[in-house]
Amino acid sequence: MNHYETVFILNPVLSDEQIKETVKKYEDILISNGAKMISKEDWGLKKLAYAIQHKKSGFYHLFEYTVPGEAINTLEVEYRRDERVMRYLTVRLDKHAIAWAEKRRNRNKQKA
Repeated sequence: MNHYETVFILNPVLSDEQIKETVKKYEDILISNGAKMISKEDWGLKKLAYAIQHKKSGFYHLFEYTVPGEAINTLEVEYRRDERVMRYLTVRLDKHAIAWAEKRRNRNKQKA
């Protein structure tokens, strides 16, 4: 089981219901492929550095999870097929990145 982090940007014209639906879809895909979700973060609507599909903002979401490596292909194929997803990035975390992610989670818990 490898430790991964995925950030994806959803189209800004989606309703709150559609955003929740989309996030749930990708969480279900991961879980059905044997993933253990560590954390999910909704970063909200953010301005993009450059326009993507003529949009200047997007809804950012972060998943942190452990999963067998072959499940990543399934997830990324679904991202490519979905019109609601503008961009995505999946990164395998090493021990230093895992420690940093844990610090970030603890910091976010303290803020809430």
